[in-house]
This record gives sequence, structure tokens and C-alpha cells, in this order.
Amino acid sequence: MYENNFPQKRYNITLDFLREHVPANARILDLGTPNPFSQVMEKEGFRVTNTQGEDLDTDVRAVTGEGYDVVTAFEIFEHLVAPYNVIKAIKTDKLVASVPLRLWFAPAYRSKTDMWDRHYHEFEDWQFDWLLEKAGWEIKARKKWTNPVKKIGLRPLLRYFTPRYYAVYAERKR
Repeated sequence: MYENNFPQKRYNITLDFLREHVPANARILDLGTPNPFSQVMEKEGFRVTNTQGEDLDTDVRAVTGEGYDVVTAFEIFEHLVAPYNVIKAIKTDKLVASVPLRLWFAPAYRSKTDMWDRHYHEFEDWQFDWLLEKAGWEIKARKKWTNPVKKIGLRPLLRYFTPRYYAVYAERKR
């Protein structure tokens, strides 16, 4: 997936955000199949278990189990048609998640070769906040950042100034 384009900036910011809100030895259920960032988290001392590729739109059993301190979901919810269902079903009291933000100057991402690598949603920050709040979460911390690309043009220039990613740390409302 990232053979020639490893997202170093995104990984560094995401890891710093995670470290700020989750202790290093925490038991994490990471939504999505094992990936390079799962390995980064493990190297940092987090105990990571990934979901197995089930369709979280129709099968939320993976998030209903006990034994985890936190659920992480890094660039997962934009791929789901109905992210509310899985967010509501999460049994842990803590959630760290990030989503790509909707860019007014670019269409939603869609791979032409991989059916799973498509964005059904690209959120505005307030939309993601609302989704989490409606599903029973209280946002405790937020972070946005840009994702410049090394290309020439108006859209690459706008990426220097327009936030592309949004991360939240949330706790289940009591």
C-alpha cells in the first residue's frame, strides 16, 4: 500500500496524539487489518489486536468484546457506509480515531482497483464530532493537520494550508 509513499508525517502526528492520551502498555483494539501503523504502535509498547477484515457496516461483533483499554480507528470510518453502527457498538470507554477531512477542492477518494479502498464519507470536523456525540462519546481532545504533497499546481499548494486529517480522543459518556 505504501511501497513508495510512506505517510511519515501522518504517522508521527498520530503517534504523538496517541501517546498523549493512552498509556504505552494499553491493550488496543485497532480497527482494520494489520498494517504498518499497527507495527509502529507495537514498537512503542502498545499491545495491539487488529480486526480481521470483517465488514464493520454489517458485522460489529469485533468491537463488542471485552479486554481492551481503548479502540483505535485510523482512517477507517470514511470507508464505512454506516459508521454510526460500529461507533455505537464499541464496548471500551476510550476511543482514538482519525479521519481524512473533506477537501473542497478535491473529490472524495476512490480506488478504481480496490473496492475496499474507497471513501464513502469525507467528513468535515463538525460532522465527525456530531457522529461521535450522537453515538454516545464525549470528545476530550482534537487535532488537525495538513498533508502537503511534493507536486506543482494549485491543489498541491492548497494542501499546505488546508487541514487534511482530523484526530480525536473521546470517552464514552456516562
